[in-house]
Amino acid sequence: MSVLEKEARAGTHQSTHNSGVLHAGLYYKPGSFKAKLAVRGIRRMTSFCQEWGIAHEICGKLVVATRESEIPRLRALLERGTANGLHGLQWLTAEQAREIEPFVSCLAAVRVPEEGIVDYGAVVRALVGEIEARGGAVVTGARVTSIHRRPSGWLINTTAGEHEADFLINCAGLYSDRVASMAGERPPCRIIPFRGEYHRLRPGREDLVRHLIYPVPDPAFPFLGVHFTRLIGGGVEAGPNAVLAFAREGYRTMTVNVRELVDSLGYPGLWRFLARHAGASYHELRMSLSQRVFAAALQRMVPALQELDLVPGGAGVRAQAMNADGSLVDDFLFLRRANALHVLNAPSPGATASLVIGEEIAAQAS
Repeated sequence: MSVLEKEARAGTHQSTHNSGVLHAGLYYKPGSFKAKLAVRGIRRMTSFCQEWGIAHEICGKLVVATRESEIPRLRALLERGTANGLHGLQWLTAEQAREIEPFVSCLAAVRVPEEGIVDYGAVVRALVGEIEARGGAVVTGARVTSIHRRPSGWLINTTAGEHEADFLINCAGLYSDRVASMAGERPPCRIIPFRGEYHRLRPGREDLVRHLIYPVPDPAFPFLGVHFTRLIGGGVEAGPNAVLAFAREGYRTMTVNVRELVDSLGYPGLWRFLARHAGASYHELRMSLSQRVFAAALQRMVPALQELDLVPGGAGVRAQAMNADGSLVDDFLFLRRANALHVLNAPSPGATASLVIGEEIAAQAS
């Protein structure tokens, strides 16, 4: 068994360009793949980290309601998390929330004690080690250039030579739709890259946040909203927003891949999405362009935060699967064939649930 990796080392894109959070499954619709995989995934990932000595911490999270209109949605989240099998969920008053997070401002909060943080880079390195220990190989520098179906399976041409396979598994993330197309499929959705930008709290102000602090999601916008995250290596991160990236690996504002940008802008679903979410999309763009606007969004939860407390951080790019009608593919999407399996959408909690996703893929491929 060979894993073909485009980059010089594994895990250089979505696997490590994320907030490092272990998601417990609070937000996801009961019965969905997301819900099932998150709850199983965080427990499996925690066990894996303990086995391999990977730095992680189950520090807990607060989801805070800062407006009266958010209270019913927060109660619904509590009910949803309970239905998904999360343990120890608590409804907190404003005073109880401040006992946990002294600088938080809210009307009420839900405490999620099972959530945590982890070093996903170390997880990837451990997985590579386990693959190799079991007789597999991770072939780096192997960008796929073409795929040909043969009577006995597949011939895969890469920048690291030709590879033959009886069964093809496509987990290409930002390029999953393109790899599926190379294999002769017509994917039912398109990957549209959205960049998520982060700031960090400057040294001396990191005491504003002790754990993880999240807003109540806005049902009018499909992304989660900026939040605070403690990092496993120290420090506190704030973000991410969500803006269209001009390249599938466009981690910087001015990184442009003309072909990929034209591909995104030529997709009718993107324009329908932007029309449907015009106000929220404009706000996300303003946060990208203005640190003051970014800080104001965070001040709803932690009013003591000042604009000067933020310093620019990194960024990630979501491989967001989008339908032609402008709706986002909300759950995991697998395209199964007799000798192939294409993972066309693996949204959050993709990193948390990666081990059980792997088990699911193995079961479907067997």
